[in-house]
Amino acid sequence: MRVVNATLDDLKGWLELASEVEFLFGPMGNDPKFIQAVEKNMKQGSAFCVRDNDGLPGSKLLGGLLFSSSNAPNYKIGWLSVSSQARNKGVATALVGHVLRRTPAPAEVTVITFGEDSPDGQPARKFYEKLGFLPLDERIPNGPEGGSRQKFKLVLS
Repeated sequence: MRVVNATLDDLKGWLELASEVEFLFGPMGNDPKFIQAVEKNMKQGSAFCVRDNDGLPGSKLLGGLLFSSSNAPNYKIGWLSVSSQARNKGVATALVGHVLRRTPAPAEVTVITFGEDSPDGQPARKFYEKLGFLPLDERIPNGPEGGSRQKFKLVLS
């Protein structure tokens, strides 16, 4: 399983991946702002993906991650999703591990994920906690589906 830079050829697969999790994040596949953000990250080299069978650009995506380094040494995972067929197979761990290895210490990496009251978001919370991210008390607006959100932070030293 290889993590690679996503290209514009991967956009269709990215939007298919996003459609699988719209019940958690709200509509994205037809959202011009989401599409623009994905395209921008692809052009900047900050969109990463795992393709099915390590395929060529445009192949089916198993997972994708958007990563921001614009405020280095404060970094941000802006979006992470894994296709339903590839969950619990190490795809998310590979994606996050890839960006963490590229992040020079000392640094802080943050991500906004689901609040404790979101049953469907518990796997994401547990995933970040397993990687050493800690929940912060910072107030975050609810997600588009109405569920609470919480910021997590990992300190790299």
